Amino acid sequence: MQRERVRLPEFVTRLLGRAVPAPRGPTPRRANPDAVVDCAVYLDGRREPGRPHYADAYARTRHRRDAFVWLGLHDPGAAVMAAVGRTFGLDDLTVEHALADGHRPAVRQDGTVTLLVLRTAGYVGHGELTDTSEVVDTGDVLVLLGDRFVITVRHGAVGALATVRDEIQRRPDVLAEGPWAVAYAVCARMVDLYLEVAAHVERDLERAEESVFARDRSADIQHLYQLKREVVEFKRAVLPLQAPLRVLLDTPADGPPRGLRRRFADVDARLARAVDRVSSYDDLLTSILQSRLTQLAVDQNNDMRKIAAWAAIAATQTGIAGVYGMNFAHMPELAWRYGYWGALGLMALAAVTLHRLFRRSNWL
Repeated sequence: MQRERVRLPEFVTRLLGRAVPAPRGPTPRRANPDAVVDCAVYLDGRREPGRPHYADAYARTRHRRDAFVWLGLHDPGAAVMAAVGRTFGLDDLTVEHALADGHRPAVRQDGTVTLLVLRTAGYVGHGELTDTSEVVDTGDVLVLLGDRFVITVRHGAVGALATVRDEIQRRPDVLAEGPWAVAYAVCARMVDLYLEVAAHVERDLERAEESVFARDRSADIQHLYQLKREVVEFKRAVLPLQAPLRVLLDTPADGPPRGLRRRFADVDARLARAVDRVSSYDDLLTSILQSRLTQLAVDQNNDMRKIAAWAAIAATQTGIAGVYGMNFAHMPELAWRYGYWGALGLMALAAVTLHRLFRRSNWL
């Protein structure tokens, strides 16, 4: 009888009652989705090497004191944002809020997560202002602040945060304050962008003002209206940010730590300067528009006076010709030999007299 040959793995399986897993190679690292611009772990204000998956990065910060993860997203999809929400414990309303764009600047508390919304702004260069020129491009960025994480979600093409990350990483003393340091850096960057855009818009306003009050008056009213719309859009991005910053400064329990409050106060002061400049630009542009409309009204009035003057001269000729064209039998001068030339002379004399009178009164 031939003995059954039992392989070693089967013998071990029978002995232990369970399968022995086959040897495996190294576990492959997970890659971040395309919407992730950057992901890093910060410990004591310094970035740790690498760019780990956001779930692995957050897991590393849970058991380490003075550590947090900064996840940067740009126009994430619903699936990516839902996965991020599950990893960081965000509620459904916060996830939905992060997916939408066009938000108004605000700050609110969603459980243990603070949501800060800011508007981004960027100047669009153009050689000549037209009725379709885009002067200011706006977007928004949402900052989600937790105990060990900060998530920045950016919508739109402007307001990239790469420079913010580079600058704040060179200041470990500020980063050591935790996630709120990132919120401060983002707010400071947005206010700096406001001031930069305001400087460019000021030059556009100067050119518009020069064109309106120049002798040739080449400014088109449609171009000015387009600039007005762009300034109003810029104003809607800048002015509403004042209230959220005041809320952060007035609520120390839920706001930034004490070490960052002075820095947030400095951002608020610079924002006030930006608000004053944008408000003054809006008022100045309104005055320019009113001046241009007044000029158009004056030009139309001058045109109407010229038309009325020429109409009066033509009416005089028509009146004289109409009287002598009635052909009644007993009209004076009908039988006069020089009646025709006399009528023409009278018409010419009346036209010259009226023309001089209208020229003297600036109607012609």
